Amino acid sequence: MGKIQSYIHGETVDHAGKIFCCVSPVDASPVGDLVDAPDEVVARAVQDAEQAFRTARKLPAADRIGWLLKAADAIEAHAAELVELIIRDIGKPRRAATFEVGRAAQFIRATAAQAQTFGGECLPLDVTQPGAGRIGITRHVPYGVVAAITPFNAPINLLIQKVAPALAVGNTVVVKPHPAGTRVALKVAELFVKAGLPAGMFNVVTGDRGPALALAGAPEVAVVTFTGGTKAGEALIRAAGARKFVAELGSNAANIVLDDADLRDAATRIAAAGFEASGQQCVSAQRVIVATGVYEEFLAHFVKAASALRAGDPNDPQMDLGPMVSLAQAERVMAMARGAVASGGRYALEPRQDKCMVTPGILVDVPRSASLWCDEVFGPLVLVERAADVDEALRLANDSPFGLQGAVFTRDIARALRFADEFDVGSMWINEASRFRLDTYPFGGVKQSGFGREGVRYAMEELSQLKFVGIRPVA
Repeated sequence: MGKIQSYIHGETVDHAGKIFCCVSPVDASPVGDLVDAPDEVVARAVQDAEQAFRTARKLPAADRIGWLLKAADAIEAHAAELVELIIRDIGKPRRAATFEVGRAAQFIRATAAQAQTFGGECLPLDVTQPGAGRIGITRHVPYGVVAAITPFNAPINLLIQKVAPALAVGNTVVVKPHPAGTRVALKVAELFVKAGLPAGMFNVVTGDRGPALALAGAPEVAVVTFTGGTKAGEALIRAAGARKFVAELGSNAANIVLDDADLRDAATRIAAAGFEASGQQCVSAQRVIVATGVYEEFLAHFVKAASALRAGDPNDPQMDLGPMVSLAQAERVMAMARGAVASGGRYALEPRQDKCMVTPGILVDVPRSASLWCDEVFGPLVLVERAADVDEALRLANDSPFGLQGAVFTRDIARALRFADEFDVGSMWINEASRFRLDTYPFGGVKQSGFGREGVRYAMEELSQLKFVGIRPVA
């Protein structure tokens, strides 16, 4: 076990700072001493990235594309090592960790492909008389230093979804990963630099809340992109001030099952969406709203599907659920379940805790004043509620401060399209559960779930500035 420290200009930096002993949720064994980067180290990382940007902004897109492709190759070549880090540090089951690493490499390649055609347009200025004889073009230009603050739950994928688009459009990046995802982030940064990315274009600062706030407020930072909880996001927004901020925040995703849905299929998909990854995904199913006429039948299928999920040692590739990221998180989720029962809810499937492991929990008759209805669980608890008709289903689905991604199950295209119009979310699926996500569509929230969009092209647009250039030709 050694120190987990910042990575600046292609080198690990030995620095002072508060030390946190990071332990594995799998067996409580120590994985390393995480050193909180002091303000001067954060400043050094940002200033180094700013210096690197002065060179990076002049480089051709072909260079950036080449580095990205080599980085994707490097991640695949080191996939086994990255998978082991993800399992040990956050407890993600092996099958899911393996998929995540592969997805990260695919995302980088998709970004490199998008960069080949990512550009502006020629504007018809002569649509007004003063524009006659003039030419207008738009260009996407980089901002400069991008601060990327990332969560633990997908430690390589959610990192890459910020870093690859930022680099592709010519920015430099300073990452502050969640403590539990830091070893993964450091390894990824090292692989990018070894793949040829110039030192200083991808730096990492380590620690907890303090370095994140210092990074968001650093004067050289041009953009902050953050994925995490709403309260943490609000603190970072205050620190960032007037600069651009892209935020993917909390959620308590609603999945609606109407009376014409394939109930068995819906139950299976929603169970996976609610409980795999131990519910630790921003789009994990948390609220299931079911038409009254099929409620009992759906609930029986749902309990059966949840009970069939396998929870245990994440090293076993057969497991669907591993432990939660920490004992504190497991205890928080169990307290939320007890609170829902104390307020009048009942268990249809009671969750069980063994250290960091929490098995699936399904609750019914949960009052809308309960935290389980109002807040983000970020754990393997799902509530099921009745809706008398489509109007009530929509009202219940929208009865949330959040609006990230949701789902509706129905064979009726007219009703599905009504949800597409009236469901207050950034994205929704019809006949697929809320946790399903592809990297090729715009992903982001409304209400308290954030602002801005991720996804290959959409992140590149967010992390670049649209610049207009007008030309008056002269002889």
